[in-house]
Amino acid sequence: MQKGLIHVYYGDGKGKTTAAIGLGIRACGNDMKVHLVQFLKANDSCELVTLRKIRNFSLGDAPCSLPFWFNMNERQKSDYRRYAAQLFEAAVKTAASLDVLILDEVLDAVNMEVLPEKSLLDFLDNKPERLEVVLTGHSVAPSVEDRADYISYIKAEKHPFEHGQPARKGIEF
Repeated sequence: MQKGLIHVYYGDGKGKTTAAIGLGIRACGNDMKVHLVQFLKANDSCELVTLRKIRNFSLGDAPCSLPFWFNMNERQKSDYRRYAAQLFEAAVKTAASLDVLILDEVLDAVNMEVLPEKSLLDFLDNKPERLEVVLTGHSVAPSVEDRADYISYIKAEKHPFEHGQPARKGIEF
């Protein structure tokens, strides 16, 4: 049995989720079971339509629409914290049946105190031996860095958003 490793894709650049999903698709091509959980995102991204069609690629539940965290009122934040904790716990419970678990934007969820850092660290310390875990977000805590086997920093050097270009469906989401 091959030991599963921990991957981190972080930074302010475009492509963290894309890299994580690419790894997941490659794993499915090798008949591995992959599960993707997205935090702080709604389920309306175009890539999810295709991912739902891939054998052995499953998705965690996500709300149909979700305001940005900084636009939520305190009640919405409290409700989402409970929801995110349930989503995380469901992923942890299914981990033993998976080959790859992608926790998209979990680093931001921890950084913004949506999820307790201790919950993520406990999972990483006690994950199934063969499980490959992929974490994404804008920044990574030193405690997660210490546990990671791969760390990729994705840096934005130029982005059309800086010049007023809104995100385009099918390209950025």
